[in-house]
Amino acid sequence: MIWQLNDLDLSFLKLIRIIFTGLFFDLGVLSFLWTIISFYLLFTPKRWIGTIADKAVVLFGMGLVTLIFTFTFFAEITFWEEFHCRFNFVAVDYLIYTYEVVKNINESYPLVILIPSILMLVVLVFVLFVKNKVFSDTFLDKTEMKNRAIIFSGSLAVCLFYSFFIKNNQAEWSENRYNNEISKAGIYSFFSEFRNNKLDYAAFYKTISEEKAFATIRKDLDRKNSRFICEKECIKREITDTLQEIHPNVVFVLMESMSADFMRSFGNNGNLTQNLDSLAEKGLFLTNLFATGNRTVRGMEAVTLSIPPTPGQSIVKRPDNSNLYNVANVFKAKNYQCNFFYGGDGYFDNMNAFYGGNGFDIYDRGRGSILSDKIKTTRHLIKDEEVTFENAWGICDEDIYNKMIEVADKSYAAQKPFFNFVMTTSNHRPYTYPEGKIDIPSGTGRDGAVKYSDFAIGEMFQKIKDKPWFKNTVFIFIADHCASSAGKDEIDVKNYHIPAIIYGKDIIQPEKVETLCSQIDIFPTLFGQLHWSYTSNFFGNNVKANDYQSRALIATYLKLGLLKPNHEVLVLSNKKNCHQYLWNEETNELQLQEVDTKFEKETIAWYETADYLYNNNLLK
Repeated sequence: MIWQLNDLDLSFLKLIRIIFTGLFFDLGVLSFLWTIISFYLLFTPKRWIGTIADKAVVLFGMGLVTLIFTFTFFAEITFWEEFHCRFNFVAVDYLIYTYEVVKNINESYPLVILIPSILMLVVLVFVLFVKNKVFSDTFLDKTEMKNRAIIFSGSLAVCLFYSFFIKNNQAEWSENRYNNEISKAGIYSFFSEFRNNKLDYAAFYKTISEEKAFATIRKDLDRKNSRFICEKECIKREITDTLQEIHPNVVFVLMESMSADFMRSFGNNGNLTQNLDSLAEKGLFLTNLFATGNRTVRGMEAVTLSIPPTPGQSIVKRPDNSNLYNVANVFKAKNYQCNFFYGGDGYFDNMNAFYGGNGFDIYDRGRGSILSDKIKTTRHLIKDEEVTFENAWGICDEDIYNKMIEVADKSYAAQKPFFNFVMTTSNHRPYTYPEGKIDIPSGTGRDGAVKYSDFAIGEMFQKIKDKPWFKNTVFIFIADHCASSAGKDEIDVKNYHIPAIIYGKDIIQPEKVETLCSQIDIFPTLFGQLHWSYTSNFFGNNVKANDYQSRALIATYLKLGLLKPNHEVLVLSNKKNCHQYLWNEETNELQLQEVDTKFEKETIAWYETADYLYNNNLLK
C-alpha cells in the first residue's frame, strides 16, 4: 500500500475496507491450514501426544508452513515489482516453467542475501516460540476428543465456506485497480488462479445471441475486396486483390516488451532506438497500433491467428491448439518455407507445441527436456558453439539473428522463399546482454536492454545488406506487448501502445499511418501491401484499405476492452457487467461514462465470436 500510495484512491473508509478485506481473505488462507492441522489432531491418540514422532510431525509442519509464508512474503514483493498485482495466472505458469523462472530470479536478485534472510526469519520464529514455551505447552496438552472434533468441524466449515462461496474477484470492490489488488491475499489469489486460469466466456461475461454477434462481426469485417464463403456462425472469406502479387521473403520480428514510448518517434529523448527510428522513417510506420494483451503469448496469438484475446489463458497455451488456420497457411499456399526462431527452450509457454503444430519448423535452444512438445514439424536445436551470450530467457538477440540469417541463406540457396518468425528475448529482466556492445553496462536496467535490442537490429542489417536475398525481403518489427501494463484503472490504455514497422527497400513505400489499429491487423496489412489474394479466417483487416474500420482490442486476462478512434473505451468484466470510459490520452486517465448499448453489443460481439469459434473447433 505504501509502495503505490500515489496511485491509490484513499479515504479513511476505503483504507479500512482495504485492511478488512485483506484480513478476510487472509482468514480464508488460514482456514485451509487450520483444517489440515485439526484433522491431524483429531486422529492423534493421547498417548501419541508429546512423543518423538509427534514432535517430529508438528515441528516439521510448523517449519514448512513458516518457510512457505516467509518465502511468499518475499515472492510477492518481486512479483509486484514486475507485474504490479497479486499472484495471478502468470505465477501459476511459473510453477510449470521452473528452469527459466529460477534462473531469472538467480540472475535478477541477490539470492545470497534473500535465502539466508528467509531461513533466519524461520529460525527467529522458532526461537520466539521456544522462548514463550509454545512448543512445551503444546506437547503437554491432552485435549479431549470431543473438543478436538468441535475444532475440526469448525475449521472444516470455514474452509468449505471459502471454497464454495468466496471468489477471489469479490475483493475487487473499487474502480481503482490498486485498491483491489492490495485488498487481496497473495496465496488465496494464487490458488484461485490455479483453479480458474481458463474461463467459460458465457458463464462470466455478458453475451448476446450468437446470431446477432456474428451478424455484427461479419458487418465489421465485410469489405469491397472480400467475399464470405460460409454462412452465419463463421467469418471465413476470400480476399481478392486486382494488382499483380509480389512474393518477397518475409522476416517477422516480435520484440520482447518494446513499448512505443521507448522510441524517439514517440517522444523519448534517451537515444535508445536509433535503428528502429531510422526504419520507421523508411518503412510503413503504424504509429497508433495497440497490443491485444500484456504477455508474450497474447502477442503471438494476435499476430499468428489474427484473433481477439479470449478470457483466461492464451490459445498458445491451451490444449488442442494445433492445425488452426493461421498466417503460415497463407504463406504455405504461396510456397513459402515457414520457420519459428526462439532463443530459449520453446517448451516455455508451450511455444513449440503451438508453432510446431501450426506449420512452422522450430529453431530453439532446447535443454533436452523429457517432456514432450508434441511438435508436428521439424525441430532444430541451436548448438553451444553458436551462442556468444545467454541468460535465463535464452541467447542474446545478436545470436538469434545470426541463426535466422544462416537459415535464410540455406532457403535462398534452395530457391525457396522464406517466412522467418523471430521471437527476441534480450529486453527482459535481468536485462543482461554482451558487455561492450553499447554504452550502458549489462544488467543495470531496462534502458540498457532496450538499447541493446535496438543495437542487435542494426548489427543484423550490417550483416545482411550484401546478401543476395536482402533486396527481395520485407522486414516487420512489432512488440509483443509493452514493458508495463499496470495502472490504477480497469485497463491502462497507454500501456498497450506499441510500435509496428513494415520495411522493404524498393518494395514497401515509406508512410506514417496514424489510423488506430490492432496487432491482429499486422499480417492482413502486409498481405495488402503485397497485393495477395488469399483465404482469410482472420478477425484482422488491412489498415491501409479505404474501408478499414478503425478500432483496437485491448485486454487483461479478465478484462476485455474495445478502444475507438474517439477515445471511447468499453470494458467487459468477468462479473457479467461492463463500463464505458472516455480515455484522456495526455493524462492516461479513464473518465466513466454512461454505457452506449450499441457500443456494448459491438464489444461483446468481438469477444463472444472469437471464443465461440475456438471452442467449437471452427478456427481451421
